[in-house]
Amino acid sequence: EVESDILRRVRTLLRELDGHHPACQCDRGMLRWTLHKKIDQNLSNSSVLVRILVKELERAERGDFRHYIIPLLHTLMYTLIKAPCISDELCGRVYDFCKKLLTLPKPFCTVGLDYATRLKMERTAPGTLYQRMVISEQSLKSTPYPYQEKIFIFADPELLSEAICNALVTDTEAAQASQSPRACMCYVISHAMQAALGDGCDLGGLKGRLQDMPTSEVEHWFQQVVVAVEGAGSEGGADRGQHTARLEDIYHALLSSSQAGNAPLQGQQDTPLPNPNISFHLWTEDDQLWKELVLFIRPLSQCCEPDCLSQDLDTFEIQDIVSDCECCEQTRFSILSTDSGIERDLPAAVEEPFAPCSAETEHSRLHRKGGIKKKPSPLESMAFLQAGCPSPGGKPPGKLQRRSGIPPEAAAPLQRLHTARVVLLGDDRILGRLAQAYHSLRKRETRRVFLTPRLNLQFYYIPVVAGQPNTLAVEDHTATGHQELCEVAGYLGRADPWYESNINALCHMIPKLATMPPSPSKHLVTDLFITDVIAYYVRMGIQPVCFQVYAVKIFFNDPAQEPAEDVFLTELCTQGQDSISHRELSMTKKKTTLDGPGIDLTVAYKKVVVSSREKELDMSLRSTGLVMKAIPSEEAEDLVCLNVTITEIVRSNNLSGRSFSAVANRLKTRNIKIRSTEQRPFTVRLDKDSRRTYRNVISLEVSPCPEPSYCLQKTRTMKFNLHQTEDVGLVKYMPKSLLLPINTFAGVMQ
Repeated sequence: EVESDILRRVRTLLRELDGHHPACQCDRGMLRWTLHKKIDQNLSNSSVLVRILVKELERAERGDFRHYIIPLLHTLMYTLIKAPCISDELCGRVYDFCKKLLTLPKPFCTVGLDYATRLKMERTAPGTLYQRMVISEQSLKSTPYPYQEKIFIFADPELLSEAICNALVTDTEAAQASQSPRACMCYVISHAMQAALGDGCDLGGLKGRLQDMPTSEVEHWFQQVVVAVEGAGSEGGADRGQHTARLEDIYHALLSSSQAGNAPLQGQQDTPLPNPNISFHLWTEDDQLWKELVLFIRPLSQCCEPDCLSQDLDTFEIQDIVSDCECCEQTRFSILSTDSGIERDLPAAVEEPFAPCSAETEHSRLHRKGGIKKKPSPLESMAFLQAGCPSPGGKPPGKLQRRSGIPPEAAAPLQRLHTARVVLLGDDRILGRLAQAYHSLRKRETRRVFLTPRLNLQFYYIPVVAGQPNTLAVEDHTATGHQELCEVAGYLGRADPWYESNINALCHMIPKLATMPPSPSKHLVTDLFITDVIAYYVRMGIQPVCFQVYAVKIFFNDPAQEPAEDVFLTELCTQGQDSISHRELSMTKKKTTLDGPGIDLTVAYKKVVVSSREKELDMSLRSTGLVMKAIPSEEAEDLVCLNVTITEIVRSNNLSGRSFSAVANRLKTRNIKIRSTEQRPFTVRLDKDSRRTYRNVISLEVSPCPEPSYCLQKTRTMKFNLHQTEDVGLVKYMPKSLLLPINTFAGVMQ
């Protein structure tokens, strides 16, 4: 009966992937959640679900239902991570299936390789995946596995209603309040013992013994378990029996001999997977994302002067943070030296009458060995920047030519021990802010590398459309509908069916859950559902979809006003602007009577064709406005392309007089320049956000936003090769354009 019920739920999931949505629309997006919740209530059914999912995977492979494979595999792996006991025979079948995926194209081979690597480790040391997930998500101190993760949820308070923001704050706080580091360490110990010993582990007695222990003793046994599990997982030829024997020794040492031998076996009990570390932020400052990432890498508690660090964050300069605190000196690696290296240029020494100074110290202070002043090698800093750029399909660096006379130095790079998972809640407008913040972060990292070598940065997006938006949202909704405001989510849903089923369904569900009446039962469901779905998305969404960021340079009709530079991700829209002075107004009325509405424009662009041969074209026309869309209407289209629609005014003469008609002029390009020939201003709005509107514009230039690290290295290369036009050296292997990666479950499925 249990097996038939689980099979029915899995088949319902697959039917939803085929477009057969459940009769009750409220069930959309909840099928996967209810399936996992049913298993969480009785973990002994995990093996039943894994066996069913393996059969469905094999059936999908035989029947060539490839769009089933990745959703089934994610569901299976999530179950396997949480399950305490899965037989080696079942894990072996999943491992063999993942190896078969290596013969398929992306994203199947990528997901298969990742899961095959994890399963190989799990088969050697059962419980490794659960242990690593809990240690990193809860930031538990562990020398064998020193990785830390944190989820940052960012929401724009001007785009979401106050009720939604308050509900999300309450949910995230409630998720964190129910767990502590001590409880998480007990979970790791219990799960590791149960995974290794199976029914030979008295889980009830073990939990009782851990509950009576002081925290220091719990931490001691936690470290013992982590060392044993990580040691077995890292050893390539380790035997599963040896790992079981190690944990059995720890188990008997933890319990007294009488308790271990005479206590009745109580079978499998629940060892839950705790909620990850989640923080909720209302995005009110432009540099707030960068501030939070810096504090995650270097918390206030790690600095000798917390007030000093807080002060420096307000100045937005990381070099002050690194240099003002003596405890941070060991991590400085990009410091500009003003010392010329010449002895006579040394400043006069300040005499310290009471400080003893030996002759050797004095000699070493006043005399130095001959040498030259060596600048830091560009490769040292640029390698970190290149590693931080999303470059799918990029060429490997290959062999780099070294300058003669400089021996290669094996400098140990910094390890990325921190992972920041940034979740954006909202519509396309908050993604436009993210593109701005990401571009600013990349430019800051180019000037002074700090986050890139230490932090693994991942972006996630959950569309949320408020049912009753605030004033700003109402203003933007008048021009664009719900579908237009979620173009990125629509594209991701078409590219990845599992994203459409689990994440896009939340678009209207989160506002409904946030405004539910505060009854105890419903409030509990709200907490569990929102937190669990975010945790599932962040844990299993490992395939990025990279979107091109576009740069725009805006020129104003006032010659004294400096041109503005900005970036956009989804859309650029221009419209005619009302005249300012009475003289301009009268001239506009005369012009409109003769030539029709709109303004005269000259458009110069590079046409994009299938052969990738760009052709430069230009035209003059009269237009009332244009729209540039960077998100394609179909997933098969090229992302690195702007779809421009210009509303052209065509004049025609007939017997009744002069008439005007609007014609949509469409073109595809990557680089375009637009100018008002009669110096009449127009307005520019970026990413559908009324807050990012520029007025009194007479000209603009749009092109793919260059990667800041590429621009820096290109400039350095040009200093030595003034007449070199092609990219040489390291520049050839660096991504030229800035891409914004947003994680999904499968990436783009062809």
